[in-house]
Amino acid sequence: MLTLVDRADLRVQVLQGLLELNHNNLRETVPVSSVLLSVVGEVEGHLAEAGWDQPPQLFALVDTEELLRAEPQLAATMGLVVARPGSLTPIAQEPVGDGPLDEALGAVVFGPEVLGVVLAHEVLVLPPSAEVALDAAADPASVAHEHPERREVRMAVGVLRDGSRECVLRLRATGDGEDQRVGGSDLVPGLADALLATLG
Repeated sequence: MLTLVDRADLRVQVLQGLLELNHNNLRETVPVSSVLLSVVGEVEGHLAEAGWDQPPQLFALVDTEELLRAEPQLAATMGLVVARPGSLTPIAQEPVGDGPLDEALGAVVFGPEVLGVVLAHEVLVLPPSAEVALDAAADPASVAHEHPERREVRMAVGVLRDGSRECVLRLRATGDGEDQRVGGSDLVPGLADALLATLG
């Protein structure tokens, strides 16, 4: 079990099975092997350009060809001219809000024109040994932020209606190092399940 601290509102959560950094599921480089993985990587890369400390962000995935037909002005604004068959375009949604993420996602239901969803969310990851200190603390968020082994992680998790799921994690650099980026299909199963529920 890993302990995660929600960066958006500094609530501390202990979540079993939410973030499983199993070395068998990690890929150090994220190949463009699937449409979903490609779009999840694109969303995470776009957010990385804006830096850290961002609120949770939700994106609806729509068929790019359908978008070009249905919304030619929007497509032109986005710079879309020609679509590859089967390609997906992420459309940013309204802010998720400051409340609990599970409640916010529980209130979202997408129509059939939305083929998938991507959520980008920053958390603090602590080792299992930190759970005891957090349970005893009057202010667990402060304890988490001061923990010497904390890691800041941006999770970009995407799902499609057929149950496909992909995840790209960016671990914030410590010291003078560089951010580390890893990907896999089952890194954040709890969050992927919550996203699938938004697709009805």
